[in-house]
Amino acid sequence: MSVPHGFESRRKPPDQGPGLESDHEPGSGLRPPTGRVHIPARHRHIDVTTLGTLALQLPHLLTGLTVVFAASYVLDALFGPPWWIPVGCWAASGALIFHRPCERLLARWLYRLRHPTPEEARKLTSVWLKVTARAGVAPDAYQLWVEDSDEVNAMAAAGHIVGVTSHSLRSLTPARLAAVLAHELGHHVGGHAWASLITFWYTLPAKLAWRLLRWLAARVDRLPVGAAAVVIGVLGAAAFAVATATYGLVLVPLATPCLVAAVSRRSELRADEHAAGLGFAPQLMAVLREDLAHDEASRVGAAAMGARFEEGVVARLLASHPDVHTRLHRLQTHMDSRR
Repeated sequence: MSVPHGFESRRKPPDQGPGLESDHEPGSGLRPPTGRVHIPARHRHIDVTTLGTLALQLPHLLTGLTVVFAASYVLDALFGPPWWIPVGCWAASGALIFHRPCERLLARWLYRLRHPTPEEARKLTSVWLKVTARAGVAPDAYQLWVEDSDEVNAMAAAGHIVGVTSHSLRSLTPARLAAVLAHELGHHVGGHAWASLITFWYTLPAKLAWRLLRWLAARVDRLPVGAAAVVIGVLGAAAFAVATATYGLVLVPLATPCLVAAVSRRSELRADEHAAGLGFAPQLMAVLREDLAHDEASRVGAAAMGARFEEGVVARLLASHPDVHTRLHRLQTHMDSRR
């Protein structure tokens, strides 16, 4: 499944009710600046993390193209339709995932989102209008969705999807909800969301082929010796053909998961910078501090019960989101630089 970019807060704070919209965050001592901050020319661009994501997925993309070409060639040889027709249809199909009706299907079936209720829509729309007005973005340029979840979280996906959990709508103050939504808008502005979905779509044939190979390999030991030798020979020839067709790039992903995770963490920091640039740094820091306090309380409680939660080096290297301390430090640095 495609991994949409999101805020990723796992805490479950007590409900505070919808409250009243206010630009003032209690306890922050600051009021976010009003008015348009970003110029229209910067509404959509491809930042360095998006380019990094596309570059690191290139071996998968080439492998996916090889799989589709091989399947199309077999169909051409067996049934007659020219091989370039299915290859061309597959190449053009990526545009459909940015078509609004197709995005609605993705939101419902892939990301498990739903339309907001009238009460949720009132709060969500009110906050979203303020965020988009400050960014200089047309509010109807994106589709607002809700995920039924008891966590504080949000996501940016495809070309125009912005989702937020139902618990976030209930528990976050309007100002803090605006900060979370500004973070998700940053993913769209930087191209992170569409890059994630497009790479998922075009690498899907390679992933399906890999699963098929694993399924076949798991059943080789059940076959007679002669049949097993034939299967192993065919699989080996296919793997060699794919590696040759991609100039060995198909093997690169085996050594790049840490780089992919590092680029993902950088994209989260860029989205934080976008929200801070719109004046929501204090509110975003407040949400992160509560998340950090909740995690620390959970660790203390677990330690008292004898449980241990130690994140290994590999897990940290493969994490798709930076740790909260890093995000808070970067946001504080941004605030200090603007004083």
